[in-house]
Amino acid sequence: MNLLLFALGLALLVAGASLLVRGASKLALSFGISPLVVGLTIVAFGTSAPEVAVSVGAVLDGKTDLAIGNVVGSNIFNVLFILGVSALITPLVVNIQLIRQEVPIMVGASLLLLVLGLDGRLGLWDAAFLFALLIAYTVFLIRQSRRETSQAQAEYAEDFRPARAGAWDDSVPVQIALIVGGLVALVYGADWLVTAAVNVAKAMGVSDLVIGLTIVAAGTSMPEVATSIAAALKGERDIAVGNVIGSNTFNILGCLGLSGLVSGSDGLTMAPALLTFDIWVMLAVALACLPIFLTG
Repeated sequence: MNLLLFALGLALLVAGASLLVRGASKLALSFGISPLVVGLTIVAFGTSAPEVAVSVGAVLDGKTDLAIGNVVGSNIFNVLFILGVSALITPLVVNIQLIRQEVPIMVGASLLLLVLGLDGRLGLWDAAFLFALLIAYTVFLIRQSRRETSQAQAEYAEDFRPARAGAWDDSVPVQIALIVGGLVALVYGADWLVTAAVNVAKAMGVSDLVIGLTIVAAGTSMPEVATSIAAALKGERDIAVGNVIGSNTFNILGCLGLSGLVSGSDGLTMAPALLTFDIWVMLAVALACLPIFLTG
């Protein structure tokens, strides 16, 4: 029953993220927001929606180890597995902006998490600081996007072009319904997945942290897997890489920021194993991107 609940929860998370991204993207385009901005914000954040839903749900259930393990494990999985598989499909061309800007920001976010957690907890003010950085980063990306090349604008316009007249999802009520349906699916999917994961952890005699770092982390990364592999197959190689790097930054600033804010004055307790091993692995994986990406 737990395995069935886990599978159903994971399916709802993936479906919910897809509905949310589709509805929000179409709604934004309907209001005249540029396709590039939609790609940088709604689509990028939408693929991280399962991590947010699971981490926040785990905190509300008092499972902080699962919440933090999910984020750290997802970031490791995103780089090693998703970039690895995408590059096996087609060699990935790395934009110089990723090397100069996005990867250093991802490394900086990873270092910041390590520093903030050295006292054994991620407090309320720590979480507020992370979330404020996410807002600042998003505003910076949107402002920067106005100076993007026409080629980049055209690539995103091709991916996120407005619905054709007469398409089933070109009306605002349908778009709002997609967003609401996506959010409902995310909430229920996260609840089922967390419940099943905790039960499996108890049955196997392992900690919530280990389950969060492995099974749950891989499961909640499925939207990133689908997005990056699809982009690689279509030859959109910078989107395949950018999706992973952007998602990792959002996971730290957004997922843990929101989770810490939801936890209230208690904050999130950081397990000793995280500080002595797992976060260091996440940081090493982030740093490993630089010498590899420098080849272009």
